[in-house]
Amino acid sequence: MTPEDKKHLEERVIDMLKSVYDPEIPVDIYELGLIYDVVIHDDASVYIKMTLTSPACPVAGTLPGEVEQKVASVQGVNGAKVEITFEPAWDRTMMSEAAQLELGFM
Repeated sequence: MTPEDKKHLEERVIDMLKSVYDPEIPVDIYELGLIYDVVIHDDASVYIKMTLTSPACPVAGTLPGEVEQKVASVQGVNGAKVEITFEPAWDRTMMSEAAQLELGFM
């Protein structure tokens, strides 16, 4: 897989991540800053390191699986693995400007 192929696949994966929403917040998980890392491996498998808005998040049991499933369904992806981390802990400064505007923080 060429670096260009990886870049195109990463763009498609990010587009898919932007279709996943925290059910309590009307902003997608990518713009919320919950995605810490997206790695495209040479075999086209995808590793995602992400967090949740809090360890007690009501969707902690389902959101990682939903992200894995949706990313794995992206054309060209050969499987997906999501790792949840709470280091560093998420806070609202991790949101994109668009997300902060949407939620009235700016």
